[in-house]
Amino acid sequence: MTPGGPRGLSHLAVLVTDLEAAEGFYAGVLGLRVLRRWDDASGRPRSVWLDLGDGSFLAVERAPEAGPRRSDDAPGHHCLALRIEADARSGWVAHLEAAGVPVERETGYTVYLRDPEGNLVALSHWPDAAAGADDPGATGPR
Repeated sequence: MTPGGPRGLSHLAVLVTDLEAAEGFYAGVLGLRVLRRWDDASGRPRSVWLDLGDGSFLAVERAPEAGPRRSDDAPGHHCLALRIEADARSGWVAHLEAAGVPVERETGYTVYLRDPEGNLVALSHWPDAAAGADDPGATGPR
């Protein structure tokens, strides 16, 4: 038996090779508020913490070295899905287009895009389907 069980998301950490570009995407394009920046022992930027709401945060961490990338079909974490309002969806799509961020695909609930590192990011309004969606997605928000 678990001692009370988890009570929600504390944080999600993602490793990146270009911390500045990642911060520009998550804080600049997506509008996540910067909570804190961390430096390494030599004074170089190491991490940026971004507010996800409800007390949780996204920790964007500079990878110590370049390494292999995970395929979308490989086991492991698939994407970071951020909650949006269904009626804000078209505004988000227009905003992403204006920012030069291509929409990779869409379902009746979710808009998918990539961060500068190629990580899959979703803007989702599950369980509220988009207006006029023919097939909002039988399998849910994915």
